[in-house]
Amino acid sequence: MAEPILTSANFPQAERLRSQRLAGGVLTVVADVGGLNEAGRAAFERDLRSAALAHPEVRDVRVAMTAAKSGPLLVAVGSGKGGVGKSTVAANLAVALARSGLKVGMIDADIYGPSQPTLLGAPRRPEAIDKVLQPVATPFGVSLLSLGQLVPAGQALAWRGPMASGALTQLTEGNWADRDLVVVDLPPGTGDVQLSLIQKSRPAGAVIVSTPQDLSLIDAERAVDLFRRTDVPILGLIENMSGYQCPSCGTVSDPFGQGGAEAGAARMHIPFLGRLPLSASLREASDAGSPPAAGDGPAAEAFAAIAAAARAQLEKIRG
Repeated sequence: MAEPILTSANFPQAERLRSQRLAGGVLTVVADVGGLNEAGRAAFERDLRSAALAHPEVRDVRVAMTAAKSGPLLVAVGSGKGGVGKSTVAANLAVALARSGLKVGMIDADIYGPSQPTLLGAPRRPEAIDKVLQPVATPFGVSLLSLGQLVPAGQALAWRGPMASGALTQLTEGNWADRDLVVVDLPPGTGDVQLSLIQKSRPAGAVIVSTPQDLSLIDAERAVDLFRRTDVPILGLIENMSGYQCPSCGTVSDPFGQGGAEAGAARMHIPFLGRLPLSASLREASDAGSPPAAGDGPAAEAFAAIAAAARAQLEKIRG
């Protein structure tokens, strides 16, 4: 789109528009509606649609309304597909950020497979004060809210999109007032939960996790595209399961390929934050609720470096 469809000439509230993208006759708009009440938001969206559809190139309009607000920064951790170790990476990234001096929270938004209570050793049910959930402290300096703390272990969550989005709202509207930053562990893919988070809570940035293999990178690129389309900055890409060292003979092999995510990051023009090996000790420690980022050794150093790179990108974006 060479020139924006909506400007102050045809839409008086154009200063609220954060991005607009026209593709195939569909105009996708991200708008900041902070300060507007429910009636004001409805009128804003109605006027926006009317102005957009008056343009000859527009046949449909999609509107994502966000409300900038004070509070901790949200950093979304996502992946295009499951099975890439996203939740383990998210937990250790949160711990590493906390060790760097930040007050960090964690929202386990992986509604259908919440694993953060296990990974961070915090299964206790959170209390609610005036209907606001109070995050549960973990032994690692990260406070946590997860649906896994609210439902019995092993219970299937056969929820449609609106119910999952409602659960996410409960978690994001918890008492995060004392946190500098909240890491959000998203479910795999690019569905309702991701869109709800972007629309209602507006992440300051997103981190994408992938393995080196091409199939994972294809899906990771879809996750990158979602955040780009909704004007959420990409902090970078992490390559997980990058090489495996045999504990008996020391031989290093690459069951998922080598360097694919770094090459993919260069192709997508996003930062490469670092790589993590396929490690039995990392899995065992995580399953035991003892994230390696909280200790010493190569794994802790790798997560500390990735956390520093992500934090640098966040500070760069925010000026």
